[in-house]
Amino acid sequence: MWINGVAQAALPAGDRSVQFGDGCFTTARVMNGEIQFLDAHLQRLQRAVAVLRIEGVDWQALEREIVGAAQSEQEGVVKAILTRGQGGRGYSTAGCSGPTRIVSVSAYPAQYHKWRERGVKLALNPVMLSKNPLLAGIKHLNRLEQIMIRMHLDQTDANEALVVDTSGCLVECCAANLFWRKGNQVFTPDLSQSGVDGIMRQHLIRVIESASPWVLHQVCETPETLSDADEILICNALMPILPVTEACDRHYTGRHLYNFLHQSF
Repeated sequence: MWINGVAQAALPAGDRSVQFGDGCFTTARVMNGEIQFLDAHLQRLQRAVAVLRIEGVDWQALEREIVGAAQSEQEGVVKAILTRGQGGRGYSTAGCSGPTRIVSVSAYPAQYHKWRERGVKLALNPVMLSKNPLLAGIKHLNRLEQIMIRMHLDQTDANEALVVDTSGCLVECCAANLFWRKGNQVFTPDLSQSGVDGIMRQHLIRVIESASPWVLHQVCETPETLSDADEILICNALMPILPVTEACDRHYTGRHLYNFLHQSF
């Protein structure tokens, strides 16, 4: 792990990521020593920093550190965190020392290779996401909802969770975005009120909208909409896409959309 470019594992307790979850992050896949979708990951952080109004990020240093962390990895995961740094009285951001950069590298989740072949099972989760249009879409450091979702998921035999917001509309999974297909119509949840607009979600939307036989809709729908779906898939920057074989006690065998999108990598 590197903090502001220095190999170390200790972060000051006064850092606002510790005190308030004041920051953002992105998690990237490494293949053959290179970050996949590097530009998109940096753009994601830039968007989050703009929303959170974190000033003074050394973007060139961060990119060097991300690229450097990946160079020795054949397959792995690089995580980059930006915090507002130390300082500030209470919630006030006045007097902060400047952003903290944290970059770490870890092994690639082995289960994704297995799930890609056999598919995954989704279970409807009782934890609902709150609505907040200001923070919707970005990957900020406040992940308590996802922790609670994961705790419930771990009590089931499912691989991932189906998560709704407080109005009952589908949003995402615990750590992935969601797509489903009905005929030539493809649907993904509208994330204007909550959820994370993932790197892979953005990529798949571009592929579907630019050069495909499918028509894409971003919708607010309850889980019941999946009952007559022909196909479901989930995605994130690491998976990158996985077919769903079961959700809410219904089984799915279609892979037409999955096979088409898989060719885009």
